[in-house]
Amino acid sequence: MTIATIDRAATAVPTELARGRGGGGPAPKRVVVAYGFWIFILSDMVMFSALFAAYAVLRGNTAGGPTGAELFNLRNVFIETMCLLLSSYTCGLAVLSAERRHPTRFLIFAAFTFVLGAAFLFIEVSEFANMVAKGAGPSRSGFLSAFFTLVGTHGIHVASGLIALIYLVAQVIAKGLPAAVLRRLLCWSLFWHALDIVWVGVFTLVYLMGDYH
Repeated sequence: MTIATIDRAATAVPTELARGRGGGGPAPKRVVVAYGFWIFILSDMVMFSALFAAYAVLRGNTAGGPTGAELFNLRNVFIETMCLLLSSYTCGLAVLSAERRHPTRFLIFAAFTFVLGAAFLFIEVSEFANMVAKGAGPSRSGFLSAFFTLVGTHGIHVASGLIALIYLVAQVIAKGLPAAVLRRLLCWSLFWHALDIVWVGVFTLVYLMGDYH
């Protein structure tokens, strides 16, 4: 095969394939954004997995201090759990309204989501304050250190999600629902639903499967 034959064969290959991009060219922005955000969600799950593992190891190390049975108010925990689960439902309705280009409905459901998320945080912060007032702060024992770290980290995520929701609502009011804003809303909804999944694990491991002696 001569050099000229090789050159003709190379030029016969489509430019897109020659560049290694396939027939469709580079991935659209929405795919790249979604892929990157999924990586972020997975990294968060890895972090929470480590916190769950630490709590599972330390939950029996009370150092003679109070146990979960003496500290947790399961009635309040149930109420805050329902608040967060309902906020996930209203979050889904808000995103569906945005996809159907109904900004007014989106704002209504976003307001419900914010109120429910804020109620969850209020109950959680009240629980922390009551525990500290009883002398059961994070430095009291390994159990309480693991508890405050795991539950507190989740609470910080919820607070950051509420701040992001305020920002997105402001964008919808100012810009409407263009593709870029809709992408951000979809990413935020993934984050919010992931927090619900994590909380189900917290509710089960920390509050329902604790060492109640």
